[in-house]
Amino acid sequence: MAQALDIDRWDLEYLFNNTDHRTDLNGVDRLIVRRGQPFTISLYFRSGSFQPGVTSLDFVAETGPQPSEQYGTRASFGLSPNIDTSRWSAAVTSPPGDMVALSICSAPDAPVGRYTLSLGRSGRVDFILLFNPWCAGDVVYMDNDEKLAEYVLSQDGIIFRGTYKHPVPTPWNFGQFESGILDACLRILDMNPKCQRNPGKDHSGRRNPVYVSRVLSAMVNCNDDRGVLLGRWAGDYEGGINPMSWRGSVEILRAWDKQQCLPVRYGQCWVFAAVACTVSRALGIPCRVITNFLSAHDTNSNLILERYIDEKGDLIQTREMIWNYHCWVESWVARPDLKSDFHGWQASDPTPQEKSEGVYCCGPVPVRAIKEGDLLLKYDAPFVFAEVNADVNTIRRNKDGSTTKVISTEVVGQTISTKSVGSDAREDITHLYKYAEGSHEEREAFKRANHQNKLLHQQESGGLRVSIKVGADMKKGCDFDVHAVVTNDTQSEKKCRLLFGSCAISYSGSMGENCGFKDLLNVELAPGAERRVPLRLNYSKYGGLLTEDNLIRLAALLIDYSTVEPTLAVRNIVLENPEIKVRIIGEPKEKRKMAAEITLRNPLPETLEDCCFSIEGANLTGGSVICERLGSAVGPGEEAKAKIYFTPTHSGLRKLLVDFDSSKLSHVKGYRNVIIGK
Repeated sequence: MAQALDIDRWDLEYLFNNTDHRTDLNGVDRLIVRRGQPFTISLYFRSGSFQPGVTSLDFVAETGPQPSEQYGTRASFGLSPNIDTSRWSAAVTSPPGDMVALSICSAPDAPVGRYTLSLGRSGRVDFILLFNPWCAGDVVYMDNDEKLAEYVLSQDGIIFRGTYKHPVPTPWNFGQFESGILDACLRILDMNPKCQRNPGKDHSGRRNPVYVSRVLSAMVNCNDDRGVLLGRWAGDYEGGINPMSWRGSVEILRAWDKQQCLPVRYGQCWVFAAVACTVSRALGIPCRVITNFLSAHDTNSNLILERYIDEKGDLIQTREMIWNYHCWVESWVARPDLKSDFHGWQASDPTPQEKSEGVYCCGPVPVRAIKEGDLLLKYDAPFVFAEVNADVNTIRRNKDGSTTKVISTEVVGQTISTKSVGSDAREDITHLYKYAEGSHEEREAFKRANHQNKLLHQQESGGLRVSIKVGADMKKGCDFDVHAVVTNDTQSEKKCRLLFGSCAISYSGSMGENCGFKDLLNVELAPGAERRVPLRLNYSKYGGLLTEDNLIRLAALLIDYSTVEPTLAVRNIVLENPEIKVRIIGEPKEKRKMAAEITLRNPLPETLEDCCFSIEGANLTGGSVICERLGSAVGPGEEAKAKIYFTPTHSGLRKLLVDFDSSKLSHVKGYRNVIIGK
């Protein structure tokens, strides 16, 4: 008969286990392991010694408030001769004696979260179980060490903003291993309404990263629940923080956790996406932030955006918008619920735009399904498809109430971007979402979505064309020219009217005031001729109108007098902020104080006051933001300079994020990669 021994004490081998499971950056003061991978526990007995075949040990692993074997939230198992990584199992790995080294393994499909493990009759230990993309039996498995280092372990990254012609890299501190962040991420799961209604079923659902990703899509915004962020896209940011001021997710998640789950104010799309990426990586799901330039917001699910302009070519605001860019996340997950073609990257969007199943969430949907136009697949494929591939119909509303179709070359879903693996370069992934514009494959995918061909884009404009050309040097604070180029490709002389205007615009497509306008009533072009019409943009005019996105919309409306046919060209430009220069002073080693000398030259023809530099970086600044205010104003052309001290806590390649703020020039961002030695 098997003999049960009383356990006197145990050692959870935090340092060894957490390092082996790649969770040691979370700290080594508690057990954090990944599913489907063995971990070690050392047991010490009060009396007697362990004898193979004589001594028995039984184990029970439980998660959630209502653990149940039926729902997979409770597992009972005993000792086996060897570890079985396909299920919960335990085996002895030491010789017989009064101390036993146990190897314990969770099932590769076990729910993630907080666990209690009962050891025989007298021992209970707590641990946290995460998804395991290094385990072939886990549906988040990724067979590439460089990608795993990027999409799971990397604590910082680059998010692209700006325009599709000029993507601007913005550094971000994901900080998924910083103190308190994993606990905040687990609290997000516990606070979701599905868990509040049926905790047993919700904890069971946490075995599935598709379920978890959908929960995160809903919980990163607070529209239906006690989620993390409240969005705001217009007006002031009173009572909260301007979304442009965030440098990372750590401050946001800590604030939400500390404020007893009151929403943090405020977020916009890149902030929502970055926080979702932090939580996904913290839980062990490979994740990356995606930027889609000229992103469509289709409100009626017909995959067609109707854009209205007035007689000057200015956009008339409607709910259906084309965002200058929009950010979401992709998670790497196999989809056993779908055909094998749909394994891999799944898109989900935590920015609250439209409801899905009654809740403000979106996805996850296979990126492959979007490319192929398979819109019946879960979740929210039509909305994501429209974001990257909607048709655009442009209509002019005339003063007499009539409307005219406008020939326009606007195409949504351009330069879809993410950070490259192992470098700060931009990777263009447009080809993963759509076939080449106008190609046979793209048209077939659109037909599969049961919608019309892009006839509007295929129309000929009678040989009279208009486009917008800009220079390479468009810096904030400078005066510069942009050009409308009118070309007559016909065999006859043409007379036309050109309206060429500019206005400030937000990244979400909201129009601001006019920055400059020109109306030429009689533009004459000989057959084959071309005419360039300049429009001067002066800082004195646009400086006070710009939003923090530094974006200006250019629109050229051409009307052929012989056909009365309007042709529209639109282009958004982003004005460059000055460069922040960062010089590292001192030998970069862990736990050794060092300094960053930061400089920025004022590019504006006016004085900057209330100047402040701030820095932040995973494992560099202790999870905090360090600020340095300048004692004096900075005149035109003068340098703002500060020296800020910090102490790295871990070795390796780290990213120091820098932000400059002042009265007239705000949210200028830069960074410096630093290799910290041991």
